[in-house]
Amino acid sequence: MGSRSKINLSYIAGFLDGDGSLMLQIKRRKDSNSGIRFMATICFYQDSRHEKPLYWIRDVLEIGYLSKRKDGMSELRINGFKQINQIIGNLMPFIRFKKIQAEIMYKATHLLANKSGKLTEKNLRSLVDYIITIQNSNYAAKRKKDKKELLKILDLTP
Repeated sequence: MGSRSKINLSYIAGFLDGDGSLMLQIKRRKDSNSGIRFMATICFYQDSRHEKPLYWIRDVLEIGYLSKRKDGMSELRINGFKQINQIIGNLMPFIRFKKIQAEIMYKATHLLANKSGKLTEKNLRSLVDYIITIQNSNYAAKRKKDKKELLKILDLTP
């Protein structure tokens, strides 16, 4: 990796630390056998008047889609277990303030990207723990599902 790409990655990591978020969620889905799916997202936010850095980040990472929200904010969203795992792996040495979330997201996306077949109960319980850890580390105006609710969604309650 050249020095230019290291500088770019450090800038992107700083942007993520300040104006980004890492999200790991369980989504209900009717078109799958299990009725659920896991979703991992990296999101960068910026006032729409100053959204140019979001395009630059997308160009450097070669992935993501931009959207403008009604509240005057723009966001760059990146999804995909393998892609997020690779991006977080590259950004990890430069992340300072979201280190816990990044490490957990890296573990979760590694597990999800490399699964062969159905996830085991142990895997599912680990993923629930990862979701809770990321939620507890993130700023959230609205409380998300707790561990008991997530286990129920996955039919892992006694």
